[in-house]
Amino acid sequence: MKTATRKDEIIAAASSLFKEKGYSAVSMRDIAQEMGIKAASLYNHISGKQEILSTLVLFLAKEFTRGMHSVMISERSPLDKIRDIIELHIDITVNHSEALAALNNDWMHLEDQDLSDFVKMREDYEENFRTIVKEGIKAGDLKPRHPEVILFSILSTLRTLYLWYQKRGKLDVNILKKDMVAVLLKGIV
Repeated sequence: MKTATRKDEIIAAASSLFKEKGYSAVSMRDIAQEMGIKAASLYNHISGKQEILSTLVLFLAKEFTRGMHSVMISERSPLDKIRDIIELHIDITVNHSEALAALNNDWMHLEDQDLSDFVKMREDYEENFRTIVKEGIKAGDLKPRHPEVILFSILSTLRTLYLWYQKRGKLDVNILKKDMVAVLLKGIV
């Protein structure tokens, strides 16, 4: 097991504060106070808030990108690929729920190349998902609904899952996967 570095600890403390207050409302002094150290000592490990945000957001964006790449190159049916994407979101939510707040709510504070990289990863992810949905409709695996409505319905649920998951306590991940896949793919009727 990898031992957390001081930088990792700073990022974890900041992630929690970003989720609680939002990126703009958190100062380096707040992060230091959360850690019980002086603000000046943070700069021995990190250049500032922007580096923390970039680290959090781009790490998760790359996790989603890697997961989508695996889904896209698989020989599975479109329906199975959508199931895999839902499970990918659940796994990332369970393992990184606090950092997802920064990804969902604060990504627009990224700067320069980091912002461009994130937007490109997000657009590519959504386009790949859209392609899978269209393939599923064409193959008859999915009902002929508008692909954008399907995409919005699934992604909006998955993007806010971290909020619900933290409030509900530690629901068994296998039950969450089974039931969420069933509800998102088959509805409640």
